[in-house]
Amino acid sequence: MHTEIPTRHAPASTFVPASLDAANWDVLEPYYRQLLGRTIHDAGSLERLLLDRSELDAAAEEASANLYIEMTRRTDDELARKRFLAFVEQVEPQLKKAGFELDRKIVECPFAQQLDQARYGVLLRGIRRSVELFRDANIPLETDVTKLDQQYSEISGAMTVQFDGEERTLPQMAKYLEETDRARRQASWEAVSARRLQDAARIDDIFDRMLALRHTIALNAGFENFRDFQHARMQRFDYTPADCERFHRAAEQVCVPVMRRLNAERATSMGIGRLRPWDLKVDLRGRAPLKPFDGADQLVERTSAAFHDMDAGLGQMFDSMRQGDCLDLESRKGKAPGGYQYQRQRSRTPFIFMNAAGLHRDVITMVHEAGHAFHSLLCAHDPLVAYRGSPMEFAEVASMSMELLTYPQLGRFYSEADADRARRDHLESICTMLPWIATIDAFQQWMYTNPKHTREERAQCWTQLNARFGADVDWTGHEDALRSMWHRQLHIFGLPFYYIEYGIAQLGALQMWIQARKDPAKALANYKQGLSLGASKPLPELFSAAGLEFSFGPETMGRLMDEVADDLARLPA
Repeated sequence: MHTEIPTRHAPASTFVPASLDAANWDVLEPYYRQLLGRTIHDAGSLERLLLDRSELDAAAEEASANLYIEMTRRTDDELARKRFLAFVEQVEPQLKKAGFELDRKIVECPFAQQLDQARYGVLLRGIRRSVELFRDANIPLETDVTKLDQQYSEISGAMTVQFDGEERTLPQMAKYLEETDRARRQASWEAVSARRLQDAARIDDIFDRMLALRHTIALNAGFENFRDFQHARMQRFDYTPADCERFHRAAEQVCVPVMRRLNAERATSMGIGRLRPWDLKVDLRGRAPLKPFDGADQLVERTSAAFHDMDAGLGQMFDSMRQGDCLDLESRKGKAPGGYQYQRQRSRTPFIFMNAAGLHRDVITMVHEAGHAFHSLLCAHDPLVAYRGSPMEFAEVASMSMELLTYPQLGRFYSEADADRARRDHLESICTMLPWIATIDAFQQWMYTNPKHTREERAQCWTQLNARFGADVDWTGHEDALRSMWHRQLHIFGLPFYYIEYGIAQLGALQMWIQARKDPAKALANYKQGLSLGASKPLPELFSAAGLEFSFGPETMGRLMDEVADDLARLPA
């Protein structure tokens, strides 16, 4: 099946000079003032304002993206840190103020209802919500939160341990948890755990300050708590915190029993009474860790080949990222943890960041972030920057689907036996991931609806949630590590409440996987159709366009997990 890459059209506006320094507010301000002073005399002139504003916003967003990318690539680079913080402190607050004034100008315009609502309805709905929530007093508070998150990234990026006679980053240490020597696994796990605990108090300090700031932000906007404010700010028009609690119950009822059954089978196979934290990744047959690639260049080559095997259009899109500084893949000292895809909105080019250490999870991360990049490229043609993306619940369908849709192409990385092993590992990880998502979301719901809690109460809440949703693991002697395990989840710090999306999207991705097993060409056509709409349609319509059901209660989760369980029963352990 061949699908052309959507043409990267030039913006439907020539309002912003190509040479504009969008990292400088003194340069940006006259353009925003010009838009604010523009007379709107009919629907056509309002539409032109929307397009010109989109071009200007895209330039500012790309400047922000580039500064964030450079800061995360080199958290130990003082100049990169200063440039990022200068934008956060000097430019972002002004952008928020100008953006609010423009939002209000648009929603109060008498011609707004004369626009084509099929085209602009979702945009206007979002703008109205932003106007409702905006408070000038919150701008400096949000700046302070961003700076605290940068401190968290800096602390995390600096963490290394001495192991095997070398200094290693924490992502590089993950491979030791797959080794067959149990004592060596334990030593590696304990080294990482001890290193994290060295900075646990500093990270708790950062979060305490974030919590207080976010609660004040919510109160300023007229909300009782930050949870309800954040759900509104994230424009969750199609579900509520109560629906998230339904997801929690579904994960508890459907996934936790499957996960714990797998834990019991693992413990029996290993000949131990209960698993310890360092026993979760090792191969049960004593085989060496999967080695899918050697170095970033080989990871890119093999991923490219896999996508070309799958679909010529996907292969072309992936190859387009092999130039133009679109990839930074290998782990190194000073690099922020985690992985992400960031769309540079003016040039409409994606950037993929990750910390590859030669593990199978790196292949998963690679195809996951490539799915985000495909999404960015498939909707890059839209002249409205607000539509060059989608709600996160569907954006993650783009990425998580790729983790499953690439199963037939795992032969590019492995022998068939090892490919089956990789498939089983991934399906087992889904059984673990959905309860983890429920844990993170339930934890945040509790923290932000109980903002006066103490650190001890927070640790107790976390351990109770682990008892409800966690794997059957013996933490004896490492209780402190369990109590602070949430510190490693960067979303809690920089992207509060952005995590349930992964669970909703995983259920969508499993539906896409089932489609592909029946008709791969049709599934890919549906995938591209949904992604090409960007954010131009409401969330349930985006799911529908991809042939998916927007549902995440126990019934849907049970049906999909039955498919996962059936495959696990067929795959060799």
